[in-house]
Amino acid sequence: MEAHKEILRLRATMQNAVLGQEDLVDKLLLAMLADGHLLLEGLPGSAKTRAIKALAAALDAPFGRIQFTPDLLPSDVTGTEVYHSEGGRETLSFQPGPVFNSVVLADEINRAPAKVQSSLLEAMEERQVTVAGKTHKLPALFLVMATQNPIEQEGTYPLPEAQLDRFLMKVRIDYPDDDNELRVMRLVRGEEGGTAGTVQPVAVDSVLEARRQIREVAISEAMERYIVGLVAATRRPEEFGGRLPDWLKVGVSPRASIAMDRCARANAWLQGRHQVEPDDIRSVAHPVLRHRLILHYEAEAQGVDSEQLIDELLGQVAVAV
Repeated sequence: MEAHKEILRLRATMQNAVLGQEDLVDKLLLAMLADGHLLLEGLPGSAKTRAIKALAAALDAPFGRIQFTPDLLPSDVTGTEVYHSEGGRETLSFQPGPVFNSVVLADEINRAPAKVQSSLLEAMEERQVTVAGKTHKLPALFLVMATQNPIEQEGTYPLPEAQLDRFLMKVRIDYPDDDNELRVMRLVRGEEGGTAGTVQPVAVDSVLEARRQIREVAISEAMERYIVGLVAATRRPEEFGGRLPDWLKVGVSPRASIAMDRCARANAWLQGRHQVEPDDIRSVAHPVLRHRLILHYEAEAQGVDSEQLIDELLGQVAVAV
């Protein structure tokens, strides 16, 4: 399985560039392999941007960066029609924006208002952009990797629910421990001194072949019903008991079950297995569900967050056998 070897090489390259964040690296790869988009949340300096740039550098694919600011315009993201006059002939031609890259870093996405954030909706869902009535297709490998600071920070806007639902996963990042902090300091010192080595980038064809193989990973009806049960428990919590009815206000959409199926199969493939196991589903439940759940305000007042809710969910829904 040449594609599997190439993806493992890509993982090793990224782990050498983003020290102490192995789970983050795996989630970035899962999003890419499952053909979805990823939202990273963490305090400034927690390697969000670095991780995405490391992925782009390790892939033989075009990279685009959008720095979201309050004065950003939708056309700065998607592109616009540009007027040309040549030889007395006036024409309009489309000038693609940075979204027309294979790996797109939407940096600090929640620092721009909803109008700009919504400019990504069509691109993320339909893999195309419509400008001035004309539709333009995006590349076969198209990933939006967005970063955001916690919404409690000044100058941030909460993302619209419709846009959040289009992210395959949301990953939260914490600071590294002391040992990895020391390794990071030494790594950056080496990069500044020009001692960092170069690696052969992984071809896009290897990623597309990996996706084809992941579509062939088997998932039994019992595992399918486990996914459906987890999703159903968010919509009908009174049927599952525990503290779910007291905590849940709005459940997840069908995008959640589709995302969990894709991510579970990608996780099994990444681990070298050809069939989905319950642990594959449990390992992706938090990043797939955490940004799609809406809690009761009473739960939030009690200090309950989405992580506790998902833990309760996994405890209440049993695997069908």
